[in-house]
Amino acid sequence: MTGSHHLAKGALSLRQVLFCCVTGAAPITAMVFNTPVAVLGVGYAAPAAFLLATIVLTIFSIGYIEMARRVTAAGGFYSFVSHGLGQVLGMGTALLIAACYLIFSAAVTGVTTYFFVTTIDAWFGVSIPAWIVLAALVLIMTLLTFFHIELSARFLGVALIGEIVLLAVFVAAVMIQGGGPDGIPLKPLNPLEVFNDNNLAVATGAAGIGLFGAFWSWVGFEMAPNYAEEAKEPKKVMAPAMYISVIGLGVVYVLVTWMYVSGAGLERSSELVGQYFEGTLAVASPYYVLTEEYFGSLLTYGFQAFVVTGSLACQIAFFNTSCRYLFSLGREGVLPSALGRTHPQHHSTHIAGVVAGVIVGLWVLGFAIYIATLPADAGIDLTLGSLTILGTWSPLLGVSGILAIQALVSLAIIVYFARIKEMHWLKTLIAPIIGLISQAIVVGLLLQYRGDLSAAADVPFIKYLWVWPLLIFGVGVILALIFRSRSPERYAGIGRYLHEDIAS
Repeated sequence: MTGSHHLAKGALSLRQVLFCCVTGAAPITAMVFNTPVAVLGVGYAAPAAFLLATIVLTIFSIGYIEMARRVTAAGGFYSFVSHGLGQVLGMGTALLIAACYLIFSAAVTGVTTYFFVTTIDAWFGVSIPAWIVLAALVLIMTLLTFFHIELSARFLGVALIGEIVLLAVFVAAVMIQGGGPDGIPLKPLNPLEVFNDNNLAVATGAAGIGLFGAFWSWVGFEMAPNYAEEAKEPKKVMAPAMYISVIGLGVVYVLVTWMYVSGAGLERSSELVGQYFEGTLAVASPYYVLTEEYFGSLLTYGFQAFVVTGSLACQIAFFNTSCRYLFSLGREGVLPSALGRTHPQHHSTHIAGVVAGVIVGLWVLGFAIYIATLPADAGIDLTLGSLTILGTWSPLLGVSGILAIQALVSLAIIVYFARIKEMHWLKTLIAPIIGLISQAIVVGLLLQYRGDLSAAADVPFIKYLWVWPLLIFGVGVILALIFRSRSPERYAGIGRYLHEDIAS
């Protein structure tokens, strides 16, 4: 295999792998955008929803890390499924996970656009057309794939550090001042409150919405194995990268949402979110109300700036991962082999990046056209629609797909270690079983409440949301079956290219 099919070996340290993973979760954007979603569904119990997600994903990570130590490949999830459950299911996983990350890239492009346009308007009174920002962001993501991965890692690192500092200042400010009218209550941390209809949620009883807002905030933490080929000592990097990502993010999310609920007060925390979703809140986020009250304009300006950079970093991280899935499929000959070629100088996934850029661009364009057809009395222009339609409907599909895949990966882990007779009762049996069951339950809740969250239950995209992941997965399964009958060599290579293959 020629060098043009190799990624930049040894380019990323543990710190840089973390930057690529944690910024995919975009902590400050997750809080500013996803906290209101969680409060919409479970009210003041939002911190408990984040706590539940932390526990579930930490348990999932136990088996996932054991698998990552054995199967080091840019294919991540689909490589794991291929090794555990075979190439047919592996190919279905490959297409679905690549699609999910591309959809997330498009969705966060909408979120970035909304916060960029509203921030510039708030600061300078200048209204920038949303379509210009959308197009520019897609172009930026695509162009970055022509350069060395370290360039993206550096930008992601700077963005992440700034986000963590601002969130820490917010938490400290609310704690030092003793919270709002209810002080700093412990009730929001009780997981049972997530399923309590009396918790002042805006959408009463919609636990699925709250859990969606929580689990969505971690999407990206599992990217570490996708950077195995570019990491220094990948087998040593995977475990700390995963645990630091999932547990570290969990601590941040629980603390910040707890301080949001405490700072606003149990009842007011839901009232602010209600105004936010009605479009009657005077500022672009409920958090901005509290940053003004507890610290002042300086913290608000910081949040506004880093929500934009954090969202941009998030979409770049998702985009990079989707490129690695396309790259892996091309290198293995499953998709056109050109996708598996890297830049001659930077060893970056530039061809896969161009293809991914076109797909994301078309997805964004499709939603922009839909938003333009909405009646004037709907009150949704492209700026607002970039957040409430492109940035909300798309992740419903992405999160349901990724959580379903993580459940499938849990099953693959059990089968893989049973087959090689190295089963560990906790790491590769109990933990994956809990991960499988819990994530399947969350997917069910998400699909049950998809109409409430989107406020578009009758729109075909939402109404048949459960169909789209099955269709994409099914196409992959059919392709694998065709390869098995017509091209055995191609079939045998699905998900089987490992980091170790580079040395040999």
